[in-house]
Amino acid sequence: RGYEVPAWLVTFAEKFGLGGVILFDYDFQNKKYENNIRDQAQIRALCNQLHALNSKPLIFIDQEGGRVRRLKESRGFQPLPSQWEMNKLQDEEQLPILENAFAEMKSIGIDVNLAPVVDLNINPENPDIGKVERSYSAQPADVLRNVRILNSVAKKHGIGLCLKHYPGLGGATVNSHYELTDISDSVNDEQLHLFETLAREINGNSILLSHGMVRQWDAQFPASISPTIVGKLRHQSEDCLLLSDDMQMQGLQKRMSTADACKQALLSGIDMICLGNNLLDQSDQMLGIADSLANQLSENPTLHRNCASAIARVQARKKLF
Repeated sequence: RGYEVPAWLVTFAEKFGLGGVILFDYDFQNKKYENNIRDQAQIRALCNQLHALNSKPLIFIDQEGGRVRRLKESRGFQPLPSQWEMNKLQDEEQLPILENAFAEMKSIGIDVNLAPVVDLNINPENPDIGKVERSYSAQPADVLRNVRILNSVAKKHGIGLCLKHYPGLGGATVNSHYELTDISDSVNDEQLHLFETLAREINGNSILLSHGMVRQWDAQFPASISPTIVGKLRHQSEDCLLLSDDMQMQGLQKRMSTADACKQALLSGIDMICLGNNLLDQSDQMLGIADSLANQLSENPTLHRNCASAIARVQARKKLF
């Protein structure tokens, strides 16, 4: 929280190492835009402090465009329209906008942009995707065109991308920030093919898994913590970096504690667990959760094996970015 690296995070990095840090502008606890981002000079100094930690964490941000955009014009950052609006532009119109935005991200110290959203706009009334213009289109060809333009600029500037939100939240009727989302009836082959195709192309080969339930695949766990669903995705791309959506979203929290969700995510084969400490402030629990997991490694071969593989994939991205 705040504009500088908190003491607990330094302690965590010293004890366990740190895969990455995600930055926010809005603080859900005090309901103000006073969190990690004040202006260019401040965020550049913050990123320098984070990169100086021994484990050299990757720095992530949600800079999709439009409403989901942590670097806002009001703070002196480059404009970036929503994905829905970008789809209306020709390639030559998109390129200068993306060039300015990605050059700026690189200059302030961002390593990975948690974008693009490749969810097809199956339900335009979806409160967290279609309604807020996070989807490019309902047409796979439009998504492919836009992501390939975005990726060309990201590669040029050395910034990683991450596809969201596997296996596709476009058909959801509720917001997974607040409710466990059942997408069993809306997952389709076109959507899955987009993830499979684009993961091989995007800079960093990364996919973020949603907390969506696909009951025909796994009736017990949402995608983000399902051994069956994560295993299905891993089979397609062994080296793909798999990230969970934020473990503190209320949809998942209604099913299990943060500590239990973290363990289940690692047992399923997730590489990086997202804990924003923004939707909930559980920063005082982070060291304890990691301690508990570390103590279980010697007695749980699956946990030990998955963590070793995950760390190797994270290290590969650190070298890349």
